Amino acid sequence: MSSINTNASAMTALQTLAATNKSLNVTQGRIATGLRVAEASDNAAYWSIATTMRSDNKALSTVQDSLGLGASKVDTAYTGMNKAIDTLNDIKVKLVAANGASAADKAKIQTEIKALQSQLKAYADGATFSGANYLSVSSDKDAAGAAAAAGTGVQADAKIVSAFNRDASGTASISTIDVKVEGLKLYDSGAGTPANVKNAGILDRQTAIWSSAAAQSAYDSAYAASVAGGGADTAAATAAATAAAAADGTATSIAGVSVANLDITASGVTDAFIGSMLSKVEGALKSMTTAATNLGAAKSRIELQKAFTSSLMDSIDRGVGQLVDADMNKESTRLQALQVQQQLGIQALSIANGNSQSIMSLFRG
Repeated sequence: MSSINTNASAMTALQTLAATNKSLNVTQGRIATGLRVAEASDNAAYWSIATTMRSDNKALSTVQDSLGLGASKVDTAYTGMNKAIDTLNDIKVKLVAANGASAADKAKIQTEIKALQSQLKAYADGATFSGANYLSVSSDKDAAGAAAAAGTGVQADAKIVSAFNRDASGTASISTIDVKVEGLKLYDSGAGTPANVKNAGILDRQTAIWSSAAAQSAYDSAYAASVAGGGADTAAATAAATAAAAADGTATSIAGVSVANLDITASGVTDAFIGSMLSKVEGALKSMTTAATNLGAAKSRIELQKAFTSSLMDSIDRGVGQLVDADMNKESTRLQALQVQQQLGIQALSIANGNSQSIMSLFRG
C-alpha cells in the first residue's frame, strides 16, 4: 500500500543509516585512539581493570627510580669500602715492618700510618650519594627511635623501595630492601657524643691491646661474642678484659686503641703490643670484608629487582593492551565495510524518498 502520510521504506532506510553511522563513529573513534575500550561506557569491567593497572604501572615506574637511586648509594658505599680495605692492608704491611724496627724507623713508619689513617677517614666521609653515607655516620637515636642515651645509639637500616604490591583484595603495599648500616659503618660520631653510641664503627671502635698473644686472642673472642649477642661496647670491653686476664694473668694492656688512632710510637708500646695492633687490624679487615660482601649482595639484589620491575611493567602494559587496545587490521576492514554500508544506506534512503514522487504521477491527466 502506498501512503502519503507514512513512508515505511524511508523510515527503515533512515534507521539503518543511523545504525551504520553510529557503528562508523565507534570504529573511527577506535582508529583515532587505538583503543576499543576508551571509556567506562565501552566496557566497565575492562576499563576498571586497565585504569587500576595503569596506575600501578606508574607506581612501579617510581619504584624503578628508587631502585636506581638505591643502587647508586650502595655502589658508592661499596667503592668506599673497597678502597678502605686496600688502605688498611697498607697499614697492616707497615705494622709488620715496624715489628723489631728501631725507634727512628718506627717514627717514620708511624708518619706513614697516620697519613693512611687520615685517608681512611677521607674515604668514609666521601662515600656519600644524595646525602646518604653508610660508612661515616652519626647515631643519635636508639633502637626505638628515641634520643640516644649512654650506650644506646644505633644506626637505623637504610630502606630502599623495591616493589609495589597489590593483593587479591586490592590492598596496596610497598616492599623494601633493607641495608643494615649498623654492620657497615666504619666511623660513628654519635652526633658529637661518642659515649652515646652502642657499638662504634669498625675503624673507630676503641678496645684494649694486650702484651701477650694469648690474652689478646681471648680478649678479641670475648669482645666479639658479646657484641654479637647484642651487648654494647662498654659491656663487651668488661667481659673481654676478664677473659684476657684469665688467659694470661701476667699480661698488661693499653686501653682506648682503635685502627683510627693506633700509634706505634706511643709510650709503653713494645713489639708485643705492635703484634696485638696487627691482630686488631686483622679483625677490622675481616669485618670490612664481611661488610663489603653484604654490600655486594645488596647491590646484586637491587639489580635483579630492577630487571624484574622492568619486565613486570612490560608485562602489565601487554596485559592492559590485550584488554583495551583496538585490533587495527580488524578496524580498518570494518571501516571500509561501514563506509560502503553508509553509501548504500544513503542511496536506499534516496530511493525511498523518491517513492512519494511516484504517487503524484497517479493523479496526472
